[in-house]
Amino acid sequence: MRKRREIKNEIRWQMPSLSVNEGLARAMVAAFCAQVKPTATEIADIKCAVSEAVTNCTVHAYRDTVGEIRITARLLGDGNGGTSVEVEIKDKGCGIPDVACARQPLYTTDAEGERSGMGFTVMESFCDGVNVSSRIGRGTTVTLLKRLHK
Repeated sequence: MRKRREIKNEIRWQMPSLSVNEGLARAMVAAFCAQVKPTATEIADIKCAVSEAVTNCTVHAYRDTVGEIRITARLLGDGNGGTSVEVEIKDKGCGIPDVACARQPLYTTDAEGERSGMGFTVMESFCDGVNVSSRIGRGTTVTLLKRLHK
């Protein structure tokens, strides 16, 4: 997703796939982005997308167990004075058998019907780019890209 953009700053951290850490991930990304003074709407958008990605790790990647979520956030310059934030959320969970199918609105593997199947759709609606790569038994990486104001 990154096309020869200058990395202005970067932060990396890891955390257990506990639902209480969803808020931590949102806050960390928001605090990191604050250095470039994004608008309230831009911050809300990226926080919502990060929340969905982290929730997917917690609920789907590590079913009935606790695993590790690794997050990397980067501020990228486009060479024209513009800035984007790229957030990579990575797990080493079960993987997604069919990414294209999983990205379809309302698709869910939740047999109990407690999940709506809208996670990737939400991420896509709040970001300028969403990339998903996954390998069965090896994990999934979701990369979110959000252009910020100039």
